[in-house]
Amino acid sequence: MHATQAPDPEPFDALLVLSFGGPDAPDEVLPFLENVTAGRGVPRERLEEAAGHYAHFGGASPINAQNRALIAAVEADLAAHGVRLPVYWGNRNWRPYLADTVRRMADDGIERAAVLVTSAYGSYSGCAQYHEDLLAARAEVGERAPVFDKLRHFFNHPGFVEPLVDHTAEALARLPEQVRAGARLVMVTHSIPTVTARTAGPAGNAYVTQHRETARLVAEGVARAVGREHDWDLVYSSRSGSPRVPWLEPDVNDHLVELAAAGVPAVVPVPIGFLSDHMEVVYDLDVEAAATAARIGLPLARAATTGADPRFAAAVRELVLERAATVRGEAPARCALGVLGAAHDVCPVGCCPDPRALRPRPGASAADSEAPARAPRGAALSDERSGRMDP
Repeated sequence: MHATQAPDPEPFDALLVLSFGGPDAPDEVLPFLENVTAGRGVPRERLEEAAGHYAHFGGASPINAQNRALIAAVEADLAAHGVRLPVYWGNRNWRPYLADTVRRMADDGIERAAVLVTSAYGSYSGCAQYHEDLLAARAEVGERAPVFDKLRHFFNHPGFVEPLVDHTAEALARLPEQVRAGARLVMVTHSIPTVTARTAGPAGNAYVTQHRETARLVAEGVARAVGREHDWDLVYSSRSGSPRVPWLEPDVNDHLVELAAAGVPAVVPVPIGFLSDHMEVVYDLDVEAAATAARIGLPLARAATTGADPRFAAAVRELVLERAATVRGEAPARCALGVLGAAHDVCPVGCCPDPRALRPRPGASAADSEAPARAPRGAALSDERSGRMDP
């Protein structure tokens, strides 16, 4: 009898987990926020106000601990399935900084790595900007730097959706029995400027379209799990920036007030836009939205995020092996729920342009403001034939 052949990750010799980053201690909060807002002219008092959110949680963000847990789960899953890939971790805005990680990968002899970005959906900040971060890190490290292949968006992969279904059913069960059947599912994601939303994805509007598909999949899964349907809405949190710039609405707090006024007996916020329970979840939902619900007498039970669920760790392995087979010229199965199908591997030219290039220029017409002021970022990121990300 021949031994079962281990899954083949060739040509990848590593996996990089790429995330936003966050502070681990109180003295890191303001420097971290300065990194995040660099070049945007945000007043010091605004940063200090934002720093107060972290004070609720000991002056640290939960995101780094959650990334460590995810990496441990992925490493365990890879090892259990005989996939020999070291897993590295780099952040956009805090330690371990991406360039430092890329330098370490080069020192370790890594030549080509798959990249899991901890953002499930298509948008400039959730996809194209991470491409830019990778290119900048490679440029900083130089010719020794590995080549990177970003894995596709996982918003409709069962390994992401199914844990959300289970966590939503669990949250419903925590509500008082007399209001449970009429509870509304409030699907929450991070708000972004409307112009960024309109230009997300190859054909535009991908950010909202993908979120609505995930929300629908979660709601349908919950209906199967609990034996009854629950109405749902897509709402937004974590708005920032100038009040003159329109962002996606409705805000979750405003929406809770409207639902209570309409007679909805209870709500379950489901943070579908976030892989793990980081600051935009634990503060915006567990502090602010919970306070709003308490003030208006609306019973609320928040669902957990997917996080380091073993099913998501398995999904990461599947995405790595799928992309590896594609790069080798094979045609692997591409797992996806719903009607949108599996997302693209390589970002097409013009996909998710930099919103700074979409801002109106002095004297520009409204029509001009909808077009990129310079070449789209996607044009410099990918080789359509190989899926490689070379500068």
